[in-house]
Amino acid sequence: MAARAAAGWPRGFVERLARALGPDEAARALAAQAAPAHAAFRVNRLRATPEAALAAVRADGLDPEPLPGLEGVWAVPAHARGRLTHGRAAAGGLIYVQNPSSIAAVLALDPRPGEAVLDLCAAPGGKTLLIAERVGEAGIVSAVEAVRARFHRLRANLARHGADGRVRCFLADGARVWRKVEGRFDRVLVDAPCSAEARIRPGAPETARHWSERKIAEMARKQRRLLASALRCLRPGGVLVYCTCTYAPEENEAVAAWLLARHPEARVEPLAIPAPRTMPGLCDWADEAFPEAVTRALRILPDGPWEGFFLCRLRRTA
Repeated sequence: MAARAAAGWPRGFVERLARALGPDEAARALAAQAAPAHAAFRVNRLRATPEAALAAVRADGLDPEPLPGLEGVWAVPAHARGRLTHGRAAAGGLIYVQNPSSIAAVLALDPRPGEAVLDLCAAPGGKTLLIAERVGEAGIVSAVEAVRARFHRLRANLARHGADGRVRCFLADGARVWRKVEGRFDRVLVDAPCSAEARIRPGAPETARHWSERKIAEMARKQRRLLASALRCLRPGGVLVYCTCTYAPEENEAVAAWLLARHPEARVEPLAIPAPRTMPGLCDWADEAFPEAVTRALRILPDGPWEGFFLCRLRRTA
């Protein structure tokens, strides 16, 4: 277990965050991360209309407010999180409780009706559900999960929310999937396993029990393999979104830079996400300078219901 700093954060974490974001932004991020966050949810249009879903939420005694910039996404105060997650609307699959930063990953991917889309690290399935909703019945959605327990959770989640007949699930190593489906998909999402720094909470040691710089390096190795596999799964002209819920540049900009250096057919595209606080991808970290293209990636900074997130949208040009 990582040693704890006096303020309740893992030792070394605060210093690294200040180097990555700058002292002022790091302080704001830590304050936001330590505060009780609103709980956000989106209407699950595979099961309900917005009117029916919101009526069910209100029947649970809640008064949700729309989240600015995200159609069909609503939020309730932090103290109401339990009533939301255990309410009838959630139990019946009419809504899906989901952080808006995760929803933004699917917005960045922008799946279209009738397309073939691969979710390479799919569990627990929130993004998969939204992809299935966006591509419609004419689309093809494939969801891959490498961990057996998470795979079964993924399938149960999809079934409860009405997407089991629309998504093909595979228990497989995403880093090797390209060997069977090379060049087959219009869009691929890689919500990569990561050190989850944006989910660390002071006073909640279980949220940081695996955090260390060694863990960051281990995650970066896995992420490079997943990202290279994802690119190979794309058709020429296809779109890939790589995302994490960590701040570590080794897992974010450095992974994107690694891919660009080895795959000239990959091009980073700019992103516009309606989050209240964002910053562009870093241009360097430690002794490594990143290509200018990496600055087109986007960091979502924690604010209200939005958690810290990294997004990079790439297109395969050939």
